[in-house]
Amino acid sequence: MPCLFCEIARHAIPAAIVFEDDNSLAFLDHRPLFHGHCLLIPKDHAETLADLPQDAVGPLFQTAQLLAKAVEQGMSADGSFVAVNNRISQSVPHLHIHIVPRRKGDGLKGFFWPRTKYADDETLDAVRQRVADALATLNH
Repeated sequence: MPCLFCEIARHAIPAAIVFEDDNSLAFLDHRPLFHGHCLLIPKDHAETLADLPQDAVGPLFQTAQLLAKAVEQGMSADGSFVAVNNRISQSVPHLHIHIVPRRKGDGLKGFFWPRTKYADDETLDAVRQRVADALATLNH
């Protein structure tokens, strides 16, 4: 089955495009959290941020930075929420960055899931060590 976002990037499926360059495309989400909610995608298919070629990460996030400024200005917003889902809660399996205009009192309360605490410093350090160990293996 063809990827919906790849089809949008090829202009085979219409979308409300707000930005396009050689590597990326941004369009309005068809079910926005708030008006002005955009999705920024790489034109070349990558399912998750980890799948995006390393040399494409910087340019994509430079565009996300520009788009966040434009969304805030264009929507007269107080700020913005910028987020990426990797597989979980990713409705289309193509990397996309959500850029959502925010206003004080808009009803969004930080993240959309319950927050937890570490039971103690020992648990905190054990989790920190697991992430550090994984980073060490990835950097080799």
